[in-house]
Amino acid sequence: MAKENRYKMSAERLEELKQELVYLQTVREKEVADQIREARSFGDLSENSEYDEAKTEQGKLYSKIAELTDLIENAEIVEKTDKTGEVGIGSIVTVKDVEFGDIDTYQIVGSQEANPMEGKISDDSPFGKGLFGKKEGEIVEVEAPAGVLKFEIIKIEN
Repeated sequence: MAKENRYKMSAERLEELKQELVYLQTVREKEVADQIREARSFGDLSENSEYDEAKTEQGKLYSKIAELTDLIENAEIVEKTDKTGEVGIGSIVTVKDVEFGDIDTYQIVGSQEANPMEGKISDDSPFGKGLFGKKEGEIVEVEAPAGVLKFEIIKIEN
């Protein structure tokens, strides 16, 4: 039997997913059913673009519902690290690029909450793995397509 994937996330993220699933299964599913019903009323289904679009939307909806159900059923709640001074899930880490001197701040999160544009880095990403378990003042080397990047950990907030 294949090993099930576990999806690391906070309790807050799990609650957001549950709320989205309820919305999709109630409100959105009814809206799509209404679209299909209305499109059917236009007559010949073989040349009915509204019907085709509504059925496509229904397929996307059911796909999203299945995806959310899988995420919820296989969620692994991760708590913020209790280890002070060490990078873990939930840590806010300020790093300095050793080569260029740029300073950036990131939060280490589970893979389902990652959003690099918001500074949320997955603990499964190369950068997240490189930072994980490190302490202030340490130099972290991260393998990237451009080569090895080096960062100094300036500050850790847990």
